[in-house]
This record gives sequence, C-alpha cells and structure tokens, in this order.
Amino acid sequence: MLDQLTILAPGLLGGSIARGARARNLAGRIVIWARRAETRQALAAQPWCNDAVDTLAEAGRGASLVVIAAPVEAIVSLAVQILPHLAPGTAVTDVGSVKGRIAREGTAALAPRAHFVGAHPMAGSEKTGWENGTANLFERRTCFVTPLTGSDAAAVSRVNEFWRDLGAEVVVVDPDRHDEIVAHISHLPQAVASSLCSFLAGKDPAWRNYAGGGLRDTTRIAASDPQLWRGILEENRDQVRKALREFQAELQAFERALDQGDWADLTARLARGKAYREQLRI
Repeated sequence: MLDQLTILAPGLLGGSIARGARARNLAGRIVIWARRAETRQALAAQPWCNDAVDTLAEAGRGASLVVIAAPVEAIVSLAVQILPHLAPGTAVTDVGSVKGRIAREGTAALAPRAHFVGAHPMAGSEKTGWENGTANLFERRTCFVTPLTGSDAAAVSRVNEFWRDLGAEVVVVDPDRHDEIVAHISHLPQAVASSLCSFLAGKDPAWRNYAGGGLRDTTRIAASDPQLWRGILEENRDQVRKALREFQAELQAFERALDQGDWADLTARLARGKAYREQLRI
C-alpha cells in the first residue's frame, strides 16, 4: 500500500485511478489537486478522495506516488511545478497518450530529486470529466509504461506494480516505439472517425436519421473532446502523418479494386479486415 497517492488534474482517467485505488485499498490516503476551486469542492465530497487541496505544495507533501492526469501539453509543466514539494526519490508518472517528448523532458526536469516514469493506459471513453470515471476502467486493459534507458529501477517497479494493482496488463516499451504504436491503433482511428463525421456533416442533414448501427459503432469516438485530441495529434504529429499516409494507400488500393472490378482483391481486403476485427480484444 502507498502511504499517499497524489493525483493532479483529474479527468476521466484521474477520477478512475482514484476510484480504483480506493476500491483496491492501494493507498492510505488519496489526495487530489485540480485547478478550479469548484472542481476541488466537488472532489472533496467524494468517498474515494481523502482531500482535495488548493495548492501543488499541499498535493506534493507526503506523496509516495504522483500521477499527472492532465492533457499532454500540461504534463511536464505540472511535474516541474510540484517538484520542489516532493520528498527525494518520489516516483512521478502520467497518463498521457504521447510519450516521447514527455518522457525525456519529464525525466530531465525531475532528476535527480524525483523520478519520472511515463505511462499510458489504453482505456477511456468519448466521455470526459472525473464524474464519468469508474473503479474498473483499467481492468484487463493494456497500460504502456515507458521508462528511458537509465530510469530509476525502483521507480519503474513502483509504477509497474501500481498499474498492475489497478487491474491493467503492463507492457514496458520505449517511448518513441509507443508513439508509433498508438499512432496506428489509437490516433489514426480517432482521425478517421472524426474525418468521416466531418465529411458526412456536409451532406444532407436528414441522412443521419437513416443510419444504422454501422455508422454509430464506427464513429463513436468522433464524439470525443476536440481540444483534447488537438493536443494529442499535435504532440504525435509525425507518427500520425505516417500512419495516415499508409492508410491512404490502403484506401486507394480499395478504390482501385472497385474501379477495375477486381472482386477477388476486394474480397481479400474485406476478409483480411474481418479477420483482424475478430481477433481484437474487446
């Protein structure tokens, strides 16, 4: 058990971490800091939060593990701000969807007083806000942990253990390799779903009333927060551009099969897609 788990800027993931940690008795105290006073007031009334503090100094005091659950563009800044208030050797992690820059800058900013170990749980929803969190959000979901060569071994072990205790299946990977992977399996699907809805928004508005489950299921994540995703796509721009180019080549091949009446090729692509979908963990 951690003596104190501190969570900064909780949204859906941060709220779920707090709920899950309380349900599994992972921390003696759960302390949360949020930027807005009204958010802190609401969090203080939750049974899974021991204290919702007003300052980062209060949040850092006594922390055994700090989880930064802010948008990707704010993670390193919050790590720097809380650093003076941490005990030597404290482990700091995050939940950001992009890891390369954050892992390097976070590690450099905290060393040698504290130890940054990046993490990214592959769990979430198109919904946002700590109010939508659940205690079991991370169960049987992959959580990437992305230490650098030379990262403090004890801090890496603590972060790995924490996510496993929340029910996640930990995969340790290089930060840049992580960014390549999620560009294809997370960021590309978001770009495709959002682009499809943006395209259809230019068609007859009545068409949306005729759609069945296919459009609904394919585009669920298009309802996600645009500002949140702007930050993620900006942070992982190069890898997402690469994934988009590769996907465009696949779409062009699909179109070419239609143009040429190559039904064998078209069927093979449909079958390959079906097989991939059937092997997904859902």
